[in-house]
Amino acid sequence: MLLIDRLKNQDKLTATEKKIADFVLENLTDISSMSIEKLAKQSYTSHSAIVRFSKKMGFDGYKEFRIAVLKTIQARLYNLENVDTNFPFTATDSPLIIAKKLADLTVNTIKRSYAQLSENQLIQAVDMLTKAERIFLFAEGDSQIRARSFQNKLVKVNKFLILGEEYADEDWTAANMTPKDCALFISYGGKVRQYGRMLNYLTDQKVPTIVITGNPKSKMIETASLALVIVQDEYDFLKVSTFSSQISFEYLLDTLFSILFAREYNQNMINLKRKRGILEIGPLSGKKYY
Repeated sequence: MLLIDRLKNQDKLTATEKKIADFVLENLTDISSMSIEKLAKQSYTSHSAIVRFSKKMGFDGYKEFRIAVLKTIQARLYNLENVDTNFPFTATDSPLIIAKKLADLTVNTIKRSYAQLSENQLIQAVDMLTKAERIFLFAEGDSQIRARSFQNKLVKVNKFLILGEEYADEDWTAANMTPKDCALFISYGGKVRQYGRMLNYLTDQKVPTIVITGNPKSKMIETASLALVIVQDEYDFLKVSTFSSQISFEYLLDTLFSILFAREYNQNMINLKRKRGILEIGPLSGKKYY
């Protein structure tokens, strides 16, 4: 999770820590040059409270926290135009202005997603997908479109992903899964009750599970074998469309496929060229008929 998101997500902070977080958010550009004594004085807290707060934010101490704030400011300086994720254009925007805003939204979303990736988690996810005899993916609505794209890519490396909800038989699908399989759940809000029940069942059956979500508070995270959380500034309902979340999901799934492909890059390239030949000039090209 990005530092800004950690500062805004204050559910687990004490009243004093919330006061520090609010002060930092309101004075972000000043914090990088502010001593711990000055911050304590201006936020009406204490030296020890700021040290504890810095550690809760994931840093060894205030010095490391202050460096992270500076990096956040520098990243913002090089950002593209800041576009409202939920309402990226207005009624008066021209077609080209709308196109520009959506281009900026796309780039910003991918940059924000990349900043939240963990190499260890990516490796772990690809390990699970590689070892699985069968991969089952559960996703609804727009996310299922991303799932189908991922399904199409995996065929290129001889992995056949099964869409668990394709025929509304997801419970039957889950009941048939074994520890040799892997279940992948995609849900931006992470609040699908049926997924929660399925995750509990699959965990009891020792079936490896991966959850991809944009909600760091989702209960699904606690149950899954692995959770890939990429937070965006997108609302659950009040928005023009699911632009940001779907861009983020597709980017992450493309990344997982690319890492999977790269592990056996030379062999996959050989297989790809051989199969292309079969499809383009060989027996499956359509140039030969019975």
